This record gives sequence, structure tokens and C-alpha cells, in this order.
Amino acid sequence: MIDKNVVKQLANEWLEGKDYFLTDITVSPDNRIVIEIDHAEGVWIEDCVALSRYIENHLDRDIEDYELEVGSAGIGQPFKVLRQYEINVGEPVEVLTTNGKKLVGTLKEATPDHFVITIEEKVKMEGEKRPKMVERDLTFGYDEVKYTKYYLTFK
Repeated sequence: MIDKNVVKQLANEWLEGKDYFLTDITVSPDNRIVIEIDHAEGVWIEDCVALSRYIENHLDRDIEDYELEVGSAGIGQPFKVLRQYEINVGEPVEVLTTNGKKLVGTLKEATPDHFVITIEEKVKMEGEKRPKMVERDLTFGYDEVKYTKYYLTFK
């Protein structure tokens, strides 16, 4: 089986000095290699091809055959690394907590320890007849959520 660390090292060599970043690498027991990269402004197919060729030029199919797939992390896919949180600050996100609660809000902040989303909710203020929409910040540790992903709206 091809060593995942070798593939990761090769991917990082190609990514060095570029605005792309690695989000995931998997190597299955039958040598199916899947590499996901991301970029603040989207991923170009030409760059996926270039990374794929770089990896292919450094692995020897005569020693061990493999299948290689290089692609983008995908706009509707859950965030896997801190950098994805960072580039989406100010954007709408969907969060599924570990206790099963789904929230939609705006990603306000992302640090190595936690992230903050701003949600809108109806709250009945004391002395008011009707509830009003108010914004509230919620802070989560990364281990408190099953996923966070960009929230697509078609308004």
C-alpha cells in the first residue's frame, strides 16, 4: 500500500508558495488516492491536473499501481481544516451540533480553538407584545459539531 505520508509530502511540495491548501488525503488499501485542495477564490481544474501530474511524476507505477483523483473540497462539503473556516468568515454557514441541532448563521470568527456564528432568532422581550428578531452569537469548539459547511441560498 502506498504510504499516505509520502503522498501528503508530495502534495505539500506542490502547494508550497501557492494560495491553495490541502483539505484531505485518503489512501485506500487498494491504492486509491484521493486528494482534496481548496483556495479562497475556488479551485481551477488546470491546477488539479498540475498537482495530479506532479504526484504521478514522483510515484512509480512499476513498483506499486494506484488510482489517483485530485479535486476541490466542494462548496457543499463540510469544512475539514481551519483555513476553510477562516476564508468563510462573513459567509452563511450551516452547523450540525453533536447533539443533532442544525443552525444556520453567519460565520463571525474562526480561531484554532473555536468558531463563532451569528444567528437570528425571535425573542419576546419583557413588556413587548410581539417577539422581535435579534442577533445572537454562538461559540463552538470544533469537537462540539458534526459538521460546518457553506450554506447555499438561491434568493
